[in-house]
Amino acid sequence: MNKERIKYSDIRELLAIEKRIPKFDDGLAALTHYLQNQENGAKKYFSEAAKTFLAGRALEAHPFFELENEIQYDVPFPPTEAAKFKFIDLFAGIGGFRLAFQQLGGKCVFTSEWDRFSQKTYEANFGEIPFGDITKIEESQIPQHDILLGGFPCQPFSLAGVSKKNSLGRKHGFKDETQGTLFFDIVRILEAKRPKAFLLENVKNLVSHDKGNTFKVIKKTLEGLGYNIHTRVLDGKHFVPQHRERIFIAGFDQTHFQREEKFQFPDLPVANHVVEEILISDVPQKYTLSDKLWEYLQAYAKKHQEKGNGFGFGIAQPDNITRTLSARYHKDGSEILIPQEQSNPRRLTPRECARLQGFPENFIIPVSDTQAYRQFGNSVVMPLIHAIGQEMIKTLQYD
Repeated sequence: MNKERIKYSDIRELLAIEKRIPKFDDGLAALTHYLQNQENGAKKYFSEAAKTFLAGRALEAHPFFELENEIQYDVPFPPTEAAKFKFIDLFAGIGGFRLAFQQLGGKCVFTSEWDRFSQKTYEANFGEIPFGDITKIEESQIPQHDILLGGFPCQPFSLAGVSKKNSLGRKHGFKDETQGTLFFDIVRILEAKRPKAFLLENVKNLVSHDKGNTFKVIKKTLEGLGYNIHTRVLDGKHFVPQHRERIFIAGFDQTHFQREEKFQFPDLPVANHVVEEILISDVPQKYTLSDKLWEYLQAYAKKHQEKGNGFGFGIAQPDNITRTLSARYHKDGSEILIPQEQSNPRRLTPRECARLQGFPENFIIPVSDTQAYRQFGNSVVMPLIHAIGQEMIKTLQYD
């Protein structure tokens, strides 16, 4: 029997017609996850929720939900066919981790991201809507996978709470030490699903946060789960013209590898990228700083320089690299300004921010400039993730 091929864009159009369906919610997430996991055994995790979502709606009887139909994913980065391994994408943002590991032959079987604007960008590029708040998702709802990925938010871990439990004679373990943080959700998923490996990313300062106690708890917790841990601070400037140092934590299941995995972080290429590579021509006037804002930034910088502080704007010369792009870039763009002849400097455009993070040219930016700046500022240098992923795949023998 020949399978009918239905375009994903047609499905989204049908969903948009149904006015009772929110643009993005966990019901839609379940449906898109169900449709993307027809061939790999993960669909059973989403089937009930997907059918519940459709129940009572006109869409329930539409043939796109029948198993004999194939979805044609007319999106820039469709799901991997004949995948070598499965992974999940937590705190997914706009999919920097997913892009890298899909390129390496992996199939994403679950993703979570709470920000609705990031969900919009993610869906536009991958044809899948992330589930929302990971703290409300049970481990049983997440498919088995080989690799867990996540750029988790850094939150303080309260060691005082552990000390109090000790004084009261109460038992505590790795979950208690991380309770109330989003890292806790990574812990509970690792414990329940036991993937062979994971890769986590965070700001460089995680290592020194709270005099090193935060990182101590993280490392102790992951090792307590039975994973052998490898950590390194790496700079994205080896792949893009941006100084962006991040801490990476790779873990491998001790039961599977017996602490003998042959993993090492990649040897980084020579850092020879410059800003000129990412600049576009004919930039709209709206990205040029107004006289008022430019005067303010200069006065602000001068005030702090007189006090001996280093605060101030950053002019990114075309033959050099930029400072770190941050989520606050939408406010004034002060950390990365592009000089212009006979005019005030300008902000980067969202497309230039995408390039600065190593995203492909066909990556869709469906949101406002403000949201795009936040999203790329919170994302990762995708080629660096790819390079680390290559070494992990070699270790796992999926290459």
